[in-house]
Amino acid sequence: MMAREQHPVLTPPEAPAEGPPRQVRPDRYARLRRHRHRLPPLLAVLLLGQMAVAMVTTAVQQTPTIDEPVYVATATDYLHEHRVRYNPEHPPLGKLLIAAGVAVADPHYDPSYTGTQGEVGRHLLYESGNDPRRLMLWARLPVIALTLLCGLVVFAFARDLTGPAGGSAALALYAFSPDVIAHGSLATLDLPATGFVLTSVWLVWRARLRPVPCLALAGAALGAAVATKMSTLPAVPVVMALAAVSVAAAGRSGRIRRWPAPAAPPAERPGREPAALTRGRAALGRGRAAAGRVPAALGGAAVVAVVALAVVWAAYLAVDPLLRFSPAEPVPAVPGLRGRLVELLPLPPAYRAGMLVQFGLEDQPWQGYLFGHLYTGSHWYYLPAALLVKTPLALLAAGAAGAVVLVARRRTRPVAPYLLLPPAVLLAAAMTGSRDFGTRYALFVPVFLAVAAACPLALRWRWNGLLTGALVVFAAVSSLRTFPYYLPYANEAFGGPAHTHRLLHDSNVDWGQDLGRLADRLRERYPGERVWLVYKGSGVPSYYGIHAADPRTVPPDRVHGLLVVSDSAVAKARGRLAELITSSRPVGEVGHSISLYRR
Repeated sequence: MMAREQHPVLTPPEAPAEGPPRQVRPDRYARLRRHRHRLPPLLAVLLLGQMAVAMVTTAVQQTPTIDEPVYVATATDYLHEHRVRYNPEHPPLGKLLIAAGVAVADPHYDPSYTGTQGEVGRHLLYESGNDPRRLMLWARLPVIALTLLCGLVVFAFARDLTGPAGGSAALALYAFSPDVIAHGSLATLDLPATGFVLTSVWLVWRARLRPVPCLALAGAALGAAVATKMSTLPAVPVVMALAAVSVAAAGRSGRIRRWPAPAAPPAERPGREPAALTRGRAALGRGRAAAGRVPAALGGAAVVAVVALAVVWAAYLAVDPLLRFSPAEPVPAVPGLRGRLVELLPLPPAYRAGMLVQFGLEDQPWQGYLFGHLYTGSHWYYLPAALLVKTPLALLAAGAAGAVVLVARRRTRPVAPYLLLPPAVLLAAAMTGSRDFGTRYALFVPVFLAVAAACPLALRWRWNGLLTGALVVFAAVSSLRTFPYYLPYANEAFGGPAHTHRLLHDSNVDWGQDLGRLADRLRERYPGERVWLVYKGSGVPSYYGIHAADPRTVPPDRVHGLLVVSDSAVAKARGRLAELITSSRPVGEVGHSISLYRR
């Protein structure tokens, strides 16, 4: 199936032309071929260019979201103090990436300030004499760059499978995905971890052709994912298994030497052998060849695991070569089997402590909000339901068609485990979590769907290209209509971004990103009015010129004027806040994430 590296894997060979060959002038043919080869790179540049504009615009306009100050402060502490102190629940690699931008901003930092990681982040942004807008932009730029590089991996992966047209279609669906744009423009860890997982799977697939370099690179990418977010740990056994499959496939095609080499056949006897004996010898030879491939397959999986483990250790050594760990907040004790297993892992002490923190967070009773229903705990179907709301309809349709093609056709089945198994395992693991906070926990789903969406182009159907093109245009229109409010996006089946707050909450719609826009709105339309504010986020309203009081601290009959409430707080409103909202008149909204009421 993979006889030549330069040909798409899933595209069947073209049928020979019938009739006499067409007479084409050599110079004209060369000119047409040259322009044809230039088109996919040009499309890739255009698609990534518009994506970069969308992400930079979003990064400039949005105020810090809830998690960003923690990551930025931790990255700053890495640069100045070279210690693992804050945010141990996430490994350091993603924050080292953010630190590259923080180093350019060069903020003033007070290492003697004490407090929780959230307090340290707010102190750095708003109380240390720094410009939070400039600092956040520089912190976000490395993540934006990595998001664009992940787009190149999407293009390359789909091109390897279906050719340049498939690569362009997959990249377009990726570049116009609102969830990818939204989280790719923030100084957070979800998109970097997703990009590293996708890169590891692509390189493992490429190992079917070139096992030695690709397996080592796949292990490095997998280690980068694990060194960015612990939620990617379930991908480790999956990628190792896929590495073994790729090495075995390479052995069957003769790409690698089989070890041990199969024994030489016995000397030929005079006369004709019975057919049964001939078949037996052939089966024995195949069995010996398969047995010889088993050690190579296991070795390939081991290479991926060892390199990944080395990358995790290297990430911690890059922060502190002495591997010191002095957590600013206590690490919870996790009794039972989970705690004992964590202590046995061959990982740095800070990584193991971070896993204990994650277990402690999972044991807390968090509140969720789905389709207008507020609940305590978690629903296993939360993430699939949220993905249906926040994934563009075109991507859902094209991705589903690609999954069917992968499973239904014999030619494409070898690719199915690589494109379907990693996101399925990661999604299943995320569905067991207790924090129903947003699709950012399953960002790998739309990214892998974009690659799978290119697979129908491997079929020689008359209207195949036209249908794929129509879906790409639909995805582009849907994305451009939500610009620049990508975080609260919902697809057309659920009413668009203006209705997302009625269905979901937290990072799906309102993550504190619109405080600056709120300040602009109040100055333009409500100057001098009395403002009452319930804001959910990490920003400091007074820094942006918003001088407001909390309406929950006074009797309801004293709350007059403009009531401003973050939509996440509206979703969870109970008691006095719910009474205030129901007795007020809606007058507007800001960024589809903050509601305005008149009292």
